[in-house]
Amino acid sequence: MTTNSTEADLPTGITSKAVSTSWLKNLAVLFKFRIVLLLLFAAIGGLFLAAGRWPGISTLLLLLLTGGLAASGSGALNQYIEKDIDILMRRTSGRPLVSGSMTRTAWVPIVATLMILLPVLAVVTFNAPLAFFLLLGALIYVGIYTLWLKPRTLLNIVIGGAAGSAAVLSGSAAAGNWGDPGAVVLALLLFLWTPTHFWALAIVYKEDYERGGVPMLPVKVSERQSAAWMMLHTAGVVFAAIILVTLPSLGWLYLLPVLWASAVLVSRNVRLIKKPDRALARSYFLFSNYYLAIILIMIVVDTLVTPLRL
Repeated sequence: MTTNSTEADLPTGITSKAVSTSWLKNLAVLFKFRIVLLLLFAAIGGLFLAAGRWPGISTLLLLLLTGGLAASGSGALNQYIEKDIDILMRRTSGRPLVSGSMTRTAWVPIVATLMILLPVLAVVTFNAPLAFFLLLGALIYVGIYTLWLKPRTLLNIVIGGAAGSAAVLSGSAAAGNWGDPGAVVLALLLFLWTPTHFWALAIVYKEDYERGGVPMLPVKVSERQSAAWMMLHTAGVVFAAIILVTLPSLGWLYLLPVLWASAVLVSRNVRLIKKPDRALARSYFLFSNYYLAIILIMIVVDTLVTPLRL
């Protein structure tokens, strides 16, 4: 019996299946799979708000494919550009481009750029607004946030949050109504949510950002001052979440869980101001994920179920 040459060349105890699994994990990290899912979810929220009903499977698939590719390409370019910073930070030192788990990386910027440009070129002839917002999101995240603002100013993530807003508007553009008032408010919500979400994370990993030379807000001001700035954004997020009820005519099914989640989010921010420690910052960071998920899920559910309107 002959031995499979691929497995025979591997170190003892390592199979080709294990190598494949490791490669897939590396790709998931490189292309920021979790962040891409969040952006796609935000885009779906914009899609349902603009459509006001089930948008159709073809429109949904078009958004998922083009948005997923563009966001993944942007994430990979971000990591390729930030290799020298990532290696200095414990939170990011395990990323494949700096850990040595991916040794051949010259292909990354080429493939990542194509992942952004090809979807844009593919849709520009029949949906120019969708192409615009796909490209705008990538330009904000890679050009404005990663290359320009992140290493220079504590306002980096404030402006960088506009990339999430572009994702929402790509969803409304896919529905053929990019300027829908509800989608615009949701885009504003993402813009305000992003800084407070990442400032909480930056409190937890303050030393990391100091080592990397990244001027995140908690590096430049005290943790209590950071929590106070977070509260300004938290208040804006909550206000936008509640205003959503009046603009796209969402109903009680949306409003009740969002009111509960908003109260929890504000209370956690208040606790962080009173006691600015990392455990509470981590708690806020994690719940802010749930908060946004609740809003986006209830937008979809409320739109589909059409409950008693307010």
